[in-house]
Amino acid sequence: MEDLDLIRENLAQIHARMKAACARANRNTNEVRLLMATKTVSATRIKLAIGLGENLIGENKVQEYTEKWEDLKDLAIERHFIGHLQTNKAKDVIKYVNCIESVDRIELVEKLDQRLQYEGKSIDMYLEVNTSGEESKSGVAPEKALALLQAIKNYDTLRVKGLMTIGLPSDDPEMVRPCFRTLVSLRDKGQQAGWLPDHCELSMGMSRDMETAIEEGSTIIRVGSAIFGNRNYAL
Repeated sequence: MEDLDLIRENLAQIHARMKAACARANRNTNEVRLLMATKTVSATRIKLAIGLGENLIGENKVQEYTEKWEDLKDLAIERHFIGHLQTNKAKDVIKYVNCIESVDRIELVEKLDQRLQYEGKSIDMYLEVNTSGEESKSGVAPEKALALLQAIKNYDTLRVKGLMTIGLPSDDPEMVRPCFRTLVSLRDKGQQAGWLPDHCELSMGMSRDMETAIEEGSTIIRVGSAIFGNRNYAL
């Protein structure tokens, strides 16, 4: 199967799953956006998906944005950063993205703020929360998330637009569901305190658990290999 046909078929399947999940949850389909996770995906294949109507991508590594920039810079798309961000990459990532979904510590906030002030810029961000409790995952602990949100309000260069999490790696929806409910609870508390906007994005759910995430209120699901096929780590 040609790349274009494969990507078209896979996108149709993902959107069908999104539509069905929204129907079960009594939500409008326009309440949930698809972020295409483009880790190791070539610029050529990304452009095929964009040509099919998609307009939101996310990369896990700054280097991949750098390598693909010349081919993608003229596209009218939204670009997010969704991977763990090292503080020494703060100055680079703001060249490429509209939003950083993985802010999770004050040291990173300070480094981003310094660079953004230097360049006279501001940027959208989500707070990443480790709702599964796995030590291998990035993200602020749920019990520390509200304090970090409060601290971030002191930095005018960072516009807090939402929260992000990665659910527990399980095929059982009921094992994953508490992770998403924790994020929703934090959203509610953050909004009550005035530290999150009225329309707060919830970036949660991937190909394996997207239905559960949508049922619990996700506004962005992040899907990669289910669209583009197995990742090519030789890129």
